Amino acid sequence: MRYGAAVVVMAFDEKGQAATLDDKVRICERAYKILVNEVHFPAWDIIFDPNVLTLATGMDEHNAYGLDFIDAVREIKKRCPHARTSGGISNVSFSFRGNNLVREAMHASFLYHGCQAGLDMGIVNAGMLAVYDEIEPELRERVEAVVLNKSKNAGEELLAHAESIKDQNENRKSEGPDLSWREKPVAERLTHALVKGIGDYAEEDAEEARQLLGRPLDVIEGPLMDGMKVVGDLFGDGKMFLPQVVKSARVMKKAVAYLEPFMEKEKDASGSGKRGTMVIATVKGDVHDIGKNIVGVVLACNNWEVIDLGVMVSCDKILEAVAQHGADVLGLSGLITPSLDEMIDNAKEMQRLGLKIPLLIGGATTSRAHTAIKIAPHYESPVIQVPDASLVVNVCNDVLHPQKSTKYIDDLKADQSRIRKQYEEQGERPLLSLSEARSKGLNFDWQKQEIASPLADNLGTHYFEPSLEEVLEFFDWSPFFWAWELKGTYPQIFEKKESGEEAKKLFDQAQELLQEITEQKLFSCQAVVGLWPAHSCGDDVELFSDLSKDHKLGSFCFVRRQQVIPNQPQFCLSDYIAPKSSGRMDYLGAFAVNAGKEVDILADQYKAQNDDFTSILVKSLGDRFAEATAEYAHKKIRDLWGFGQAEGLSKQDLIAEKYRGIRPAAGYPCQPDHTEKDFIWELLNAKDTIGLELTESRAMNPGCSVSGLYFSHPEARYFNVGSLGRDQVEDYAKRKGWETKQAIKWLRPNLGFDA
Repeated sequence: MRYGAAVVVMAFDEKGQAATLDDKVRICERAYKILVNEVHFPAWDIIFDPNVLTLATGMDEHNAYGLDFIDAVREIKKRCPHARTSGGISNVSFSFRGNNLVREAMHASFLYHGCQAGLDMGIVNAGMLAVYDEIEPELRERVEAVVLNKSKNAGEELLAHAESIKDQNENRKSEGPDLSWREKPVAERLTHALVKGIGDYAEEDAEEARQLLGRPLDVIEGPLMDGMKVVGDLFGDGKMFLPQVVKSARVMKKAVAYLEPFMEKEKDASGSGKRGTMVIATVKGDVHDIGKNIVGVVLACNNWEVIDLGVMVSCDKILEAVAQHGADVLGLSGLITPSLDEMIDNAKEMQRLGLKIPLLIGGATTSRAHTAIKIAPHYESPVIQVPDASLVVNVCNDVLHPQKSTKYIDDLKADQSRIRKQYEEQGERPLLSLSEARSKGLNFDWQKQEIASPLADNLGTHYFEPSLEEVLEFFDWSPFFWAWELKGTYPQIFEKKESGEEAKKLFDQAQELLQEITEQKLFSCQAVVGLWPAHSCGDDVELFSDLSKDHKLGSFCFVRRQQVIPNQPQFCLSDYIAPKSSGRMDYLGAFAVNAGKEVDILADQYKAQNDDFTSILVKSLGDRFAEATAEYAHKKIRDLWGFGQAEGLSKQDLIAEKYRGIRPAAGYPCQPDHTEKDFIWELLNAKDTIGLELTESRAMNPGCSVSGLYFSHPEARYFNVGSLGRDQVEDYAKRKGWETKQAIKWLRPNLGFDA
């Protein structure tokens, strides 16, 4: 709970695994009450797994397992408000191991009925999952009889049918691409191409459809939109994954691009069939946009017109675009914490202007609680946090639906009111005073403590421009898949039942693009690092140009944990640096790296060619290059420091951060103030050296960049500083030479009091 994690709760108690409907519901409800009422665990972060058990085993007492799970999901959702549900779907079909045709049909049917009951998540090999509506009718009927326990003999009848169709499993693989779909009518061919992401025939089929229907707009609003509706429905039902949807959008754009010149001739491109218009932007001071771009693609796939204003967009420009395009919905995105305040300002201005459209909030630092407590009170119309792209279509459809919207909005506002009330009832969190927290910080015997001392020649700044091949040696692929909403750890993700096949396809496509990037040197990774003599003074760390300490370069200001966590000290980063009073000199490092402005240039080129998939792929690879360059630079600084030369760490050890020391970044849990980057930029001359700039909100531009500090203490570890008291915020402002309100602005997400 302290780290914001969710929990999966299996339906087990002292007596064992819950198999019946009553036991599943009873155990989950009991766990819910303990977690919510006693532990105060957020209900929306609880995921119940009521145990998917195997059907058609030949034992009568197992016949109700499927229906009991489905009914349990429905009842748990009623009795445990805001909790989620999940299940290991493949368990249901273990009786048919070796007969994938039947297993896939069982999974699709079970998921379909589970989702109708409120199932939120499922573990299943989505690459081997039948589309419910496409299951052969007799097979589907027999599978449903088993899943829903329609008759005592349902299992035996399915076993007999499975035996009769087992030969079909042998003929499911083709030695070449199956082009039998090319024999279907053009509308069906377009739908197939969109669902499968096949762009080879997009222009050919678009032209045939134009000849058939007479007008290019009729092709877009007819078969193309019909096909995209199928894609949207499959994605919404969890039967397609994000990379597949983005490929579908590429096919759609290719067909539309072919038809556009014909529409220009007709002067008729009204787009009257669209569901709605969304203006979407990354707020002022922020440059991150991968998530925003994905949301735009997903909406466009569902017949929405998306006006993407790009990054670092001021409130005035955002609201001008809303008026100009008659937007039905506004979406605001941001990654860094100052973007949260920018979103509040946008909401206030929307209220002042009397806007009534829904406001969607997205980005890594946003949360349901922050949206309810900090943003929603400033805007009377709906303010909705959308945690990932897969949810945006349903949110937009629900909040604008003529019949459903009233209940949806009422439920939303009631939920947000409950969150605010709960927050207010908690009051100010109990925190130690700053003086008491300081007395309980980390305490080392600095006379005996080992301090790594670099050679004098290695002090100061160093510039590196590694080759792309060198940087590739430090790649961590797991976050690459996370950016595409495919959860898992590389390379084990390829073995995951629910997403492994799609992850492998995405990885293979990334390898092709990676080869092109490295061979043609399309990116340019750069790093500037530095090492300086340093000592701590309380919660600050002073830096000097050399060991004589004649020239003080400046200070980093850190904050200290005031929340009490059992068996942990009151951490502050300055504790890892030898204090001035010890009489010993210590050292502190800093770094800034990027993958070059070429990442955005290449991504924009693909976007201009209507290839959103490759554009997003470029940016997600750019992020990996930036992070890998940071890992490369950290290795270099450890070598310069002296203690890294004998590490002998493998690539896996580096990814697991088994080296000595840490590299915390400003704006992250150890030090939430983004303005500490200013001193890093001054020390490294980062703008002139590697072309890396800071926005007014201290986001790094270009976005595929990383910066931070280096600590070498053998016991240094990352931590979350948590909530800060008023006394520390006032003290921090004094140390920084600020007014208190400036410290409140930059530390706002961490305030433990109402400012």
